[in-house]
Amino acid sequence: MTTATLSRPRALTFGNVTLTAVLLLLLALYPFVFGKFMNFGVSTLIFAGLAMSWNILGGWAGQTSLGHAALLGVGAYTMTLLAMPERVPGGVPLAPWWGTLIGMALAALLALVWGGLTFRLRGSYFVLSTIAVALVIRLIAINSDWTGGAEGLFMPELPKFLGLDLFDRKAEYWLAFAFVALTLLVTHLIRRSRLGYALQAVREDEDSARALGIDPTRMKVVAFMLSAALTALGGSLYALYLQAFEPHTLLELPISVQIALMAIIGGRGSIQGPIIGALLLAAFGEIFRANFANANLLIYGVLILLVTLFAPDGLMGLFQKGGRKLGTAR
Repeated sequence: MTTATLSRPRALTFGNVTLTAVLLLLLALYPFVFGKFMNFGVSTLIFAGLAMSWNILGGWAGQTSLGHAALLGVGAYTMTLLAMPERVPGGVPLAPWWGTLIGMALAALLALVWGGLTFRLRGSYFVLSTIAVALVIRLIAINSDWTGGAEGLFMPELPKFLGLDLFDRKAEYWLAFAFVALTLLVTHLIRRSRLGYALQAVREDEDSARALGIDPTRMKVVAFMLSAALTALGGSLYALYLQAFEPHTLLELPISVQIALMAIIGGRGSIQGPIIGALLLAAFGEIFRANFANANLLIYGVLILLVTLFAPDGLMGLFQKGGRKLGTAR
């Protein structure tokens, strides 16, 4: 083994740590520099966390999902409904943090059942199954009086959390920042764990992974449950941000596509890629919203095509290739 071979992983590891630190520092400084644009900051951070949550399943396990909007909705609806006295048996609402934890548990349970039924499918069949399940959940939300039907829900008055007013944009920003930091930590722990190595083996070749004693279905279900729980957490934060929402706001296919695209553009399977993808897509989204309000899916399709053709490993893939070339040059 040559010195260059040894130095490359160290250079890339140092680069990854440095990039993560820089991203977190920039995000921490945002409220102090761009305090007038807190709406953009909060929504971008929430979707960055959602993209990282998707990446656990879509990146590490290699299972592309276009149904994560359903899990987002589980978190948002559960937290909101349990905080509404008129929707809770006995009329005693739960604090939003308890509703959030219950929403995460329900999302993980849904992923357990969902994954157990669909992970026997591969390729495009699995993708189609995620769309189908999300459509079913959307129809349930639209046609159920308990969820507010097509009119949706309004967030009730909520108690403070650690002294924070949950309807204050700066408080929401720091909660979203904590969500991103937590998801980064979970992703890092997965990457360095046996689960991470098993997921990568399954992603590369399920048959070979099975020959090594790895149960592909079990590994994918575990990844799905982690991804679902974190996505539901993001859904609770998104409900706080919106303060009023309906099925068309949370459970539409473009939401799932947006979450997946952020991770794919940034680099699926990487740690920082989904954050970078979220920042870029959020910025482009503001431009698209002003000029091409009714062409979201078309624009997303074009972006996916461009990434597939010119950066199949996403922006982080390009960054890592540059790091390898730099290491070789040294």
